Amino acid sequence: MWKQVTMPVLAAVLTLGGTAAADAAGQKSTILKQRAMYEVTTAAGSGDFSEKDGPAMEAAFRMPSGVELASDGTLLIADTKNQQIRRIQGGKVLTLAGNYINKDAENLPVGGLWDGPANEAFFNGPLGISADGLGNYYVADNDNHSIRKIDRNGNVSTIAGSGVFGSQDGAGKEAGFHHPSDVAAAPDGILYVADTLNHLIRKIDRNGKVTTLNAASDRLVEVFPGEAAPAGDFKDGPLQHAKFNEPTSVALDGKGNLYVSDSGNQRIRYIDLKAGTVSTVAGGGAGLQGTAYNPNELYAAGDYINGKAPQAKFDRPAGIALTSEGGLLIADMLNHAVRYLFNGQVYTLAGSMDAERGEADGVAAYALLDRPADVAAGPNGVIYIADSSNHKIRKLAPYQFPEGTAKGGPLKVLYGQKAIGKNANPISVRSRVMIPLRAVTEALGYKVSYGKIGEVLLSKGTSSIELKLGSTQVSVTENGKAKTVTTDAAPFAKNGTTFVPVRFFAEAVHMDVQWNAAYQAVILRDRIVLK
Repeated sequence: MWKQVTMPVLAAVLTLGGTAAADAAGQKSTILKQRAMYEVTTAAGSGDFSEKDGPAMEAAFRMPSGVELASDGTLLIADTKNQQIRRIQGGKVLTLAGNYINKDAENLPVGGLWDGPANEAFFNGPLGISADGLGNYYVADNDNHSIRKIDRNGNVSTIAGSGVFGSQDGAGKEAGFHHPSDVAAAPDGILYVADTLNHLIRKIDRNGKVTTLNAASDRLVEVFPGEAAPAGDFKDGPLQHAKFNEPTSVALDGKGNLYVSDSGNQRIRYIDLKAGTVSTVAGGGAGLQGTAYNPNELYAAGDYINGKAPQAKFDRPAGIALTSEGGLLIADMLNHAVRYLFNGQVYTLAGSMDAERGEADGVAAYALLDRPADVAAGPNGVIYIADSSNHKIRKLAPYQFPEGTAKGGPLKVLYGQKAIGKNANPISVRSRVMIPLRAVTEALGYKVSYGKIGEVLLSKGTSSIELKLGSTQVSVTENGKAKTVTTDAAPFAKNGTTFVPVRFFAEAVHMDVQWNAAYQAVILRDRIVLK
């Protein structure tokens, strides 16, 4: 008997690719529940390695490496190779602070250290940014070995650091940093700094006095025969004895404690400031307390593994940010992915599971990034990514239904942001979702033709798909190469209409297929959109 598809049937059938819903079972995470529906788009940047203000999609960056969402909704960007702090507001990219006079032999802006009005100030390799909620922004000015401030009136000043690398504590210019990469502003006015090449976490009080929180590394590595170089180290335990290896980012949680992206150790660490302890919360293997290094290696070996946090692996984790639900976003730079630490588990939210680099918008699980350097959490589950080597700001957000789409029945089929007409209503046969072939494939841009009795040919560009009624074997030809895929149910004809299983679109047409119970909708999406 033919029957309309019910929600339980669809929910059971649409488990294509094992996407997020099963992983997130029992978790109180809106982000994880929506993970299968997340999409990557470009929020700003043409991709040109250049400098240009203007409409977001026409603007140009040079290796943007820091993002921060201010309380007023302004997205701040550390445009590192342009020596500027940029902002996105009202759909436009504008320069907030930073200037230069000369360009070097490679035609890149030359940075400097100069305080004053924002349009006259100079930065040198700005990276991490933090907003204090009062309209002030703090910048880890990496190549100036300094922490800078942009106040609400647009004036730039140096909070700490002299422009020359060092590691000494002290007030203002007496303090020394060595390529600080990030800064986090606490509500009480305290600043915390990831002092990367000193392998230290530093604290700056409201008077600009810098103190060091953890132990310095004394590890040496023979980088060339007979030539040793200082390197970071690893140690959990009491904060004053703890050691880091090139900490790259810091983020304050709701308790006022610090997460640290310990890049050289391929770990996420946690500093309980009240207890005065450091622990590893993700990466590196459970219970590891000794060295994490191969002989004469500067860094621990990176890898790419999801799952329980102690067993998870990263490859140069960089910028981190807390979400409103208490999870930690991680820009996993050399895995070219955005990861998520929540409730003792690590997940991938966006980027190739093969650590493939590239530039492609689309469904988050298939989208491609290139050395994402930082992340920022926005409202409604939106995440911004500083996609540094693509010279873009990318946006990771849940799928949005087309305007006017009603919740509840009747059942519907959507292709991206387009509703496919009434002739595309699904039916169910023996717990398998079947969709009218012609109505859907023509909406996808395929030409449909019929051969011998029961044979159907779909063609689009250099691709073709041949199927036969009653057979689960489907022949797919792409760029001259043929292969056979097997669907979970055989196509059939009813009242002159050919029906195919939903899984056909995932396996033969290479689409992402999802079911949304609230909207009673089957959603078909192109996996990637190449640029």
